[in-house]
Amino acid sequence: MENDAWQLQVYLDEKIKVVNSALDNYLPKAETLPASLHDSMRYSVFAGGKRIRPILMLAACETVGGNVANVLPAACAIEMIHSYSLIHDDLPAMDDDNFRRGIPTNHKVYGEATAILAGDGLLTEAFILLSNPATCGSIPLTDIREIIHILAKSAGSMGMVGGQVVDMEAEEKPIDLPTLEYIHTHKTGALILAAIEIGAILGGATAEQRKALSNYGKNAGLAFQVADDILDIVADQSQLGKDVGSDQERGKATYPALLGLTGARQRAADLHGQALTALEQFDESARPLREIASFIVNRSF
Repeated sequence: MENDAWQLQVYLDEKIKVVNSALDNYLPKAETLPASLHDSMRYSVFAGGKRIRPILMLAACETVGGNVANVLPAACAIEMIHSYSLIHDDLPAMDDDNFRRGIPTNHKVYGEATAILAGDGLLTEAFILLSNPATCGSIPLTDIREIIHILAKSAGSMGMVGGQVVDMEAEEKPIDLPTLEYIHTHKTGALILAAIEIGAILGGATAEQRKALSNYGKNAGLAFQVADDILDIVADQSQLGKDVGSDQERGKATYPALLGLTGARQRAADLHGQALTALEQFDESARPLREIASFIVNRSF
């Protein structure tokens, strides 16, 4: 097991380097006018994220025998969208967090107005990248259209943004499990599922493979948020990289609040098992996806 964990960390470290290099290449340089805006955008993108979404996209592509070089623009686009969402999520109008990934949040460094615009810039930059013939010209137009549609839908009112709204509306209110799962499958799970689906498309997956990988993505995405809910209770700030206990303080809808800590841990374990079951048709090429699912669930407990 220790050797397996070590191998996963090597895999993650290698992929993080590849993604970071591509992000550095695709994002406007900090000195490009308006420099304050581009510096703010890059501050949050390069704040030390684990790059789970782009790595999942690369791993899904590898699972079906695809070339990861073809996936890098889309992998960077999804990380830009994720970074934008964190900038806006941390704002005083929403979660009002002071720290993200162990450093001050974007609005604490650049001010609220620039932070809002940096998030807007990153969201737009993702689609500039995906629609640019210089970066995605070798991808069939039918695939590009489907990828852009998947990513836009997963980020919009039917995905991440919609989940965020329901999450805010549920604060300090009793909710049932279906509502909680709606919040988490949209707010967090939508982008994770999109990462898997896009990786499968660009890897040349068959219809059967795409269905299996989508099932994996749905379960892994929800498991990720359950684990995050648990981390907010059991981790310290050095582990979490952001304010600890903030979900409880705001009365946010979480799995531990609804199911208790033991019930939340069992839900995470169940989702982990379902994610692994979805990968049964794949050989050793799916090992990164299997290991990442375990990492998602076990990183806090």
